[in-house]
Amino acid sequence: MGDHVLFFYGTLMVPQILHRVIHGQADPEPWQKAMLRFQPAILHGYRRHRVQNADYPGIVAVPKTQTNMENSSAKPSTGTSVIGTLVSGLTDGDVYRLDRFEGSEYEKRRVTVRALREKQGGERSHTGEGGTSESQLREMLDAGAESAGEGEEVSAVTYVYTAGKDMLEDAEWDFESFKRDKLAWWVGADESEW
Repeated sequence: MGDHVLFFYGTLMVPQILHRVIHGQADPEPWQKAMLRFQPAILHGYRRHRVQNADYPGIVAVPKTQTNMENSSAKPSTGTSVIGTLVSGLTDGDVYRLDRFEGSEYEKRRVTVRALREKQGGERSHTGEGGTSESQLREMLDAGAESAGEGEEVSAVTYVYTAGKDMLEDAEWDFESFKRDKLAWWVGADESEW
């Protein structure tokens, strides 16, 4: 089993796309699926933007003066945190393939994320597809950190957009719109089309 933990906030939150990148097929062997653990998580102090003329997002750090989160128990405001998926069990080979997929527009950075749990307090760790939708998680967060179930801090690696802020739109990338409008193409498209 691999020991890499990564935080994904865009197209790779979809297990079928992640499996295509690291295993070469959207529906890999059961043992390959079983190696990975998926859990919703939140990264504070960053904002997710749409990349111009692309289906995928990029994240950039938000200056601390804008987040007002340092040494505060106040909930984060929309746009100063990024909801995503924490994936553990990734191997060196998986990370190599992810690096190639992300390309030169992104740089790997170590970040601290908080795992998210359901309102009832049960952890949402699982090895399957599915899980709580981003809109449901955002609603939970808007209700406050306690009901959102922000759990333990976890050290992870994520891909931060470094190709220039001029390539990012002001609008936040919307995962639900991506799933509705683009997911079928991403799962079915040949890798050369990515």
